[in-house]
Amino acid sequence: MIHPAPSNLVDLHKLRLDAAHALLARTGTAELPPIDGDATTYIQAVIDGLNELSLKDALTGLSNRRQLERVLEAEIDRVARSGEAALLLMLDIDHFKSVNDNYGHLAGDQVLQAVAQALAGCIRPMDTAARYGGEEFAVVLPSCQPAFGQVVAERICRTIEATPIRVSPSVDLRVTVSIGGAFALQWIRSTTELWVDRADQQLYVAKTGGRNRLCLEEQPDSTVSAEEKHLLFGHLAAADPAWIDMSSGAAPGGAV
Repeated sequence: MIHPAPSNLVDLHKLRLDAAHALLARTGTAELPPIDGDATTYIQAVIDGLNELSLKDALTGLSNRRQLERVLEAEIDRVARSGEAALLLMLDIDHFKSVNDNYGHLAGDQVLQAVAQALAGCIRPMDTAARYGGEEFAVVLPSCQPAFGQVVAERICRTIEATPIRVSPSVDLRVTVSIGGAFALQWIRSTTELWVDRADQQLYVAKTGGRNRLCLEEQPDSTVSAEEKHLLFGHLAAADPAWIDMSSGAAPGGAV
C-alpha cells in the first residue's frame, strides 16, 4: 500500500524562490538580506535540484514511491478518460535475502543497483521504473497493449538473468526476478491501492509458482452497462444530444 507523505512536510514541488526565502527568514532570528541576481539563480537551481531529488530513490536512482504514486494517479485518470491500456508490473528479486546473508548488505546494494540499471534499459522513455521498497520494483507502462506488455516483461526477465553482477574481485552473481502485472481499469476511476494490490496478487502467483517467471493478469473487461454509460456521459448528452450515441457508448475523440 502506498502511504501519503506527512501533511506537515514542505511540498518541494510548490516551493519557489520567494517561498523559500520567506521560509528561511521565519526560521532564523536575523533578517535575511535581499537576494541579488546571481544568488537568485543559484538558490532556484538548489530548489529545482531538491525537487528532482525528492522523486528519486537514493540508492538506485529510479523513481521513488512518491513519484510512483503520482504516475499511477495520472495513469488512472488518463485511462478513465481515454480508455487506453496501461500496465503496472511489480517485480521482486528472487532469493534476495540469501545475497545479504551470504555476501553482506553491500553486495545486496550492488545487486539492487544492477537490477535497477538493467530494468531502466528495458523500457521506453515514456515508461516509469521505480523502486517500490526493499528488493521490490515497479514499472508503469502507459499506452501498453497486452502483447507489448508480455514482450517487455519477458525482456526484463531475460536481461536481468543474463546480467553478471560483480560483488567482489572474485565473485560475480546472477539473480532472477519474478514479475506480476495488472492493467488499469478502462473507463473506470479506480485507486492506486487497488491497482497495486492486483499486480501484487499476480506477483504472488509468479513467486509461488517457482519464481523466475511472470504472471500477467488478462486485460479486464471494463465494458459498462447502458445505465453506467448514462452516469458517465448523461450530463454531456443532456447538454448536446448529438455528443454521444448512448446505444454504442462512443464519444467523439474517445474523451470523457
